[in-house]
Amino acid sequence: MTTVEQNITNEWPLWEVFVRSKAGLDHKHCGSLHAADPQMALQMARDVYTRRQEGVSVWVVRSDQIVASDPGDKDMFFDPAQDKVYRHPTFYQLPPSVDHM
Repeated sequence: MTTVEQNITNEWPLWEVFVRSKAGLDHKHCGSLHAADPQMALQMARDVYTRRQEGVSVWVVRSDQIVASDPGDKDMFFDPAQDKVYRHPTFYQLPPSVDHM
């Protein structure tokens, strides 16, 4: 890494880039970049991640603003759904007329 690259990564925040490839689809995370402000991050994301016009929408989010669950807390976050059997399709009995499902 050059001195200039080191200075940029030490001073500019990291941004996560999400691109939606077609209208109606979800935005997908496609990478990260360093930029000084939101406008610069958006322009750089467009230049880097949509060069071949494969996107219709771009989101940039500062990495330090993302809040995520801890994988170690998986049980606390997701296990309560296990005791709600009515949320699982196995709870319901299908009538014989629709047994092709």
